[in-house]
Amino acid sequence: MLTTRHGVRPLGAADLDAFLALARQDPVVNVFVDYRATTTNLEPRWLGGEMWGRFDNGELTSACHVGANLVPVQADPDDAAAFAERALARGRTVSTIVGPQEAVRSFWNGVAASWGRPREARWEQPHLEIAALPKVAADPRVRKSTRADLNELYPACVAMYTEEVGISPEYGGGAELYRARVTQLVSRGWSFARYDDGQLVFKAEVACATPYAAQIQGVYVPPAHRGRGLATAGMAAVVNIVRRELAPVVSLYVNDWNTPARAVYEKVGFRETARFATVMF
Repeated sequence: MLTTRHGVRPLGAADLDAFLALARQDPVVNVFVDYRATTTNLEPRWLGGEMWGRFDNGELTSACHVGANLVPVQADPDDAAAFAERALARGRTVSTIVGPQEAVRSFWNGVAASWGRPREARWEQPHLEIAALPKVAADPRVRKSTRADLNELYPACVAMYTEEVGISPEYGGGAELYRARVTQLVSRGWSFARYDDGQLVFKAEVACATPYAAQIQGVYVPPAHRGRGLATAGMAAVVNIVRRELAPVVSLYVNDWNTPARAVYEKVGFRETARFATVMF
């Protein structure tokens, strides 16, 4: 297939090996796109979008996931600018731009004038990793969620999402889809929580996983239970379970201004390895 201007074209199943080799140059930072590629075979109907690749002398040198989330992959500022030019030709179809800070900033600079004002831009998001035993004791009461927990778990997921993103996942009729996503994570064994007398007091989920890394999302303690160390001990438990059952490295990214969350992750033993940025519409 011929490449387009600046060497950018959509990738397909024939490009899977080359794409995975690219993503695995940094397998923890790129865990989301690695997971998406391996579970969809880069087929657009399963991706719910496209994966673009940029080539130099026939070699894949960078990529960009374009679905609900737009995610640059091993992209320097020039790569990101080339992806932005391609994106301008089709208009904005994504709800979020997220990934390594420098690439996101370069991409955004290329599309900002046409894509309109974002709902929010978060430019300083430390990307954290842990590849060892936690530095604190794990909460023995944290366990995998089951379908029997959904009546308690689902409202907590909605509350966490609303607090973190600033809009409910149920907004605009999204409740059915979001409940299906929560149920899917439970079914995979990717949802973890602690319950006291049937009441959820801590939760977290795995968003995506490969043999190299697993990314955590949705860490939440209801307001009435904060200040008791539940998040610290709970995250230690999640790290232990995930490293034992899914992947050797556990990662996440957090807003720079979220001092309580950053303190929790530091106590557990996470360390910053990169900076992310997120632009939300």
